[in-house]
Amino acid sequence: SVVRSPMVGTFYAGPSPDEDPFVKVGQEVLTGQTLAIVEAMKMMNEITAPAPGIITEVLAANGTQVEYDQPLFRISTSANA
Repeated sequence: SVVRSPMVGTFYAGPSPDEDPFVKVGQEVLTGQTLAIVEAMKMMNEITAPAPGIITEVLAANGTQVEYDQPLFRISTSANA
């Protein structure tokens, strides 16, 4: 499953530049878990996991501009992930 950006904004992989990213490839995530933040017009919007699974790809670089509907993460949600 692909997690896409709900808006145009700046992609942040972690809570702050000197902290670890919220998630990394190979990490197991739960529904509703924060994956990243997209900042738009000074509003911090949490991007959350739509379903439990394993992060297989992070598709956006920290601090970069992302577009509406741009893929941000790939999550394997199959039982044999």
